[in-house]
Amino acid sequence: MADVLLIHGAGHGAWCWHRLIPALADLGHTARAIDLPGRGGTTTTLDAQAQAILTALTGPTILVAHSAAGYPASRAANLDDSKIRAVIHLAAWLPQAGRSLADLRRAWPDNPLGPALRLSPDRLSYSFDPAGVEALFYHDCPPEDRVLAARHLCAEPRAPHETPYPPGKSTRPQFYIRCSEDHAIPPAQQAEMAAALPPENRFDLPASHSPFFSRPENLARLIDRIARTIV
Repeated sequence: MADVLLIHGAGHGAWCWHRLIPALADLGHTARAIDLPGRGGTTTTLDAQAQAILTALTGPTILVAHSAAGYPASRAANLDDSKIRAVIHLAAWLPQAGRSLADLRRAWPDNPLGPALRLSPDRLSYSFDPAGVEALFYHDCPPEDRVLAARHLCAEPRAPHETPYPPGKSTRPQFYIRCSEDHAIPPAQQAEMAAALPPENRFDLPASHSPFFSRPENLARLIDRIARTIV
C-alpha cells in the first residue's frame, strides 16, 4: 500500500492529522505528518518549505497537501519528484504560474478569509481572528478538536504566500479533493482551481475545510481510492 505524507495548511501543524493517520493505517497505508518551517510566524520562504517536504521523503510517497500547503507541495514536486508518486490537493490553493497564493485569495470576490486575517505589527506574519475560526474551519468538527485547534493554532509567515509561483511543472499526477461545505475557501473557487486537472482526478467531499477532523474515515477512503489508481 502507499506511504503518505500529510502536509498542513496555514496556522496548523502535524497535530491536526491525529484522526486521519489511524484511519489510513486501517486501510493499510503508512501515513505521517510534518511541521513546515514558519510555525509561529518565523521567517521562511516558499522554497524552504518545499525543501522541508523533500527532506522528509524516504521513498516513493503520496503527498496530501491541505489548504496553503498546495503551494509548497507542488513546488517540492517541481524541484525534485523522484520520490513523489502524486500530489493530492485537499481543499487547497492550486498554484498558478506567476501568481502567489495571496493573489488567488484576493482575486475571489468576497473571499471569507480576508476579513479573518490579523497582521502582526511588523507585517511579516498573520494569524486568524479567534472569534471567527470555528465558523471558517471547524463548523462540522467534534468539540474536542475545536478545543485542540484553539490551543495549537499559530501565526503564519506571509512571505511564502506572497511569492509568485515559479515556472515549471512536475510530471507526477495531481488530484483535487474539493470540500463542498467549506466556509474558508469557497467551493466554487475550489472547483475553478481544480478545473486545471483532468475530470477523473477531481473529487468532492461533503465536509468543512477540516475533513481530517470531521470526516476522517471518509477522507481516508477517498485517499485510498486515489492511491489505488496511481501506477
